[in-house]
Amino acid sequence: MNFPERHTPSHTPLHEAFNQPVIIFLTVCTKNKKPFLANEPVHKLLREAWTIADSWLVGRYVLMPDHLHLFCSPTMNIPVSLMRWVSFWKSHASRHWPNPDHAPVWQTNYWDTQLRKEESYSAKWQYTLENPVRAGLVEQASDWPHQGELHLLNW
Repeated sequence: MNFPERHTPSHTPLHEAFNQPVIIFLTVCTKNKKPFLANEPVHKLLREAWTIADSWLVGRYVLMPDHLHLFCSPTMNIPVSLMRWVSFWKSHASRHWPNPDHAPVWQTNYWDTQLRKEESYSAKWQYTLENPVRAGLVEQASDWPHQGELHLLNW
């Protein structure tokens, strides 16, 4: 059976299970896939925006030229919605963007997947970490300067 390719994300509600963390794998793209994310001023700005938008914690992340991947987790029992949090930091980053000619910066939507198992976190991180290598930007993932971890998200 063939299913049509999804063109818009579904944004399913958070699923909370007793004694299990909520960790979301998030992908956000630039408007029209413009390649201007992978540089030090933008890297610094995004880290600042994620720190200010403190209702979700950002764990590991990788900035690619035209999109970013990050893992995040809510900081409260009743979290601010993921959509509201993403909108906040995207708006903050856009208002402080180092090059006004890049506006609009972001695609309207984003892709999110809630991780269900610890192995899923490790596997997704390894795949994400290798993105710059697969794109031919570096030979080893550790050479890519536009990656990091703001908070340790324990499974």
